[in-house]
Amino acid sequence: MKKIAVFADVQNIYYTSRQAYGKQFNYRKLWQIIEQQGVIVNAFAYAIDRGDNQQKKFQDVLKHLGFEVKLKPYIQRSDGSAKGDWDVGITIDIMEIAKQVDTVILLSGDGDFAILLDKVRDSFGVQTEAYGVPQLTAKALIDSCTVFNPIDQNLLLS
Repeated sequence: MKKIAVFADVQNIYYTSRQAYGKQFNYRKLWQIIEQQGVIVNAFAYAIDRGDNQQKKFQDVLKHLGFEVKLKPYIQRSDGSAKGDWDVGITIDIMEIAKQVDTVILLSGDGDFAILLDKVRDSFGVQTEAYGVPQLTAKALIDSCTVFNPIDQNLLLS
């Protein structure tokens, strides 16, 4: 059975799905699709913690599905801008886990991850997949993965 690790950039998927379709991403459907490909040995969802109840309910759903939810605090800067991304954390986790699995699946449209997917594919011989909203996913990321899975109506909540 193929061993699979899943890494979800929750903020990226939330905002791109909302911007492109006005709907939320269906993590349950995603889980069902991936389970058909093999056994999910690791699944991480990276999110920003704002402390609201709606967000906690969503995080509970992710945990129930099988994700380990990793949270960073939401930081509001004095100039009004906000900080809170998981790029380095996602990268470290993928580098540590890629050598133990057959497939690395990344949910993100962020082109910064293109180099990472190239590296783990070349160094560890793993298949790399990405899920992203096609029109909001960097071409570099699409080109770097073995398989690009477009997020479309089939992967959205009704």
